[in-house]
Amino acid sequence: MSGKVNLHYFNGRGKMESIRWLLTVAEVEFDEYFLTTREQYLKLLNDGSLLFQQVPLVEIDGMKLVQTKAILHYIAEKYNFHGKDIKERAMINMYSEGLIDLMEMIMMLPFTADPKPKLDNIQSKAKERYLPVFEKALTGPVYLVGGKLSLADVLLVECTLMLEENFPAILKDFPNLKSFQGRMIKIPAISRFLQPGSKRKPQPDETYTKTVMEVFNITGPL
Repeated sequence: MSGKVNLHYFNGRGKMESIRWLLTVAEVEFDEYFLTTREQYLKLLNDGSLLFQQVPLVEIDGMKLVQTKAILHYIAEKYNFHGKDIKERAMINMYSEGLIDLMEMIMMLPFTADPKPKLDNIQSKAKERYLPVFEKALTGPVYLVGGKLSLADVLLVECTLMLEENFPAILKDFPNLKSFQGRMIKIPAISRFLQPGSKRKPQPDETYTKTVMEVFNITGPL
């Protein structure tokens, strides 16, 4: 098991997608095991695989890792995407957690009965709170921290693409971010990941949301 990376999640983006992105940029091959029934989830619980009864679950280096940020940090450390010292790691983590906060708002949209107010709120927060931070940070530097590709850069390109799916013109007032995105999608591993047939997941559809609700035995809107 130590030589293989196995991902346990739904056949959709959710919290696993950032992990897929980071493994892809690190050029690490991985296998996926999709949850489609509640019985599969209960088996993981009964096996003791889910420390806090939650997915994502990543099997790597003989360990069963849960909690998205812990998984991302482990992969970033292992493959040298986490800065050269404690100060760089602190900056990378601050940027990363801000991006995760924003992306989690987008992740919840398919489970919302009336997404319009939430969409308006996401757009407003993105333009006023989040994107200006990264626009300023990328005034000059090619990457966010230490002049080197890091976890924060990977999450940022993922986040900008997610935003553009919902708000196509959102980067028009953020030229540094748009240039950054253009550079990042030319990285060979990312370019391949963005092509049809890759392990990148499409935007959530009704099948995905229905499966999540059934597996977790959720009966009403989240």
